[in-house]
Amino acid sequence: MSSSVGPTATPPPAGATHRPPNRGWVSGMVLFAGVIMLVGGILEVFRGIMAIAEDDVFVTTPRYVFRFDLTSWGWIHLVIGVLIALVGFFVIKGAAWARIAGIFLVSLGLIGNFLDLPYYPLWSMVIIALDVFVIWALAVYRED
Repeated sequence: MSSSVGPTATPPPAGATHRPPNRGWVSGMVLFAGVIMLVGGILEVFRGIMAIAEDDVFVTTPRYVFRFDLTSWGWIHLVIGVLIALVGFFVIKGAAWARIAGIFLVSLGLIGNFLDLPYYPLWSMVIIALDVFVIWALAVYRED
């Protein structure tokens, strides 16, 4: 049985693979980056709520160079988390503007987590590592 569609169809060159057209959804690394943005944004919202509601949850380092009021810091995490989650949804949907906005917002989140190291060190380091991957995945993506 032939794989040609019509009488004039030519077979693809040797070694070529047929890719289905992108129907508004992304795949591969960008899909993973979008999911990490969505989940990470939601977790940042929860982290912001923790800092706003109960400052006693976090460890404080009295001699750290960057000192912030935890309630203010909680609001910053809450807002950035909502924006990252929202943009992550649009990254998954395949919006080109969302990839650019995602790089910017995830960069802000990375800086915020660096400044937040004395309050939640292990979590901040994990999120920084994931943010670096997300920025990389969004930066190298090319549409077919």
